Amino acid sequence: MPVDPPDLIFISVAAEMLGMHPQTLRKYERLGLVRPARTIGSMRLYTREELDKLRLIKHLVDQRGINLAGVQRLLEIDEVMQRIRPLMDEGALRTGTGRRQLLLEMRRLNDALGL
Repeated sequence: MPVDPPDLIFISVAAEMLGMHPQTLRKYERLGLVRPARTIGSMRLYTREELDKLRLIKHLVDQRGINLAGVQRLLEIDEVMQRIRPLMDEGALRTGTGRRQLLLEMRRLNDALGL
């Protein structure tokens, strides 16, 4: 029976779990692809969500052949889409605030797509 990982995972454990080198995780942080928390002593701590994002990045790079600039763009688009989804509800679209927020997010999506 698999054991759930703890809520916060040190970089060495995260790298081993993902089959990645810790230096790769540091590079991804420098590029802004992930944002691990830090301990008082500045050690990186990864959440389950960060691990999921790292798995996605690894899949996009290793399996899909997408370079890191492309991965960064896809992650930006995904963030905007996560904000757009709840705005697509009919109730949200009935309000002026909801429509304005949707238009703002659509502009951000266009920017992320480079349109």
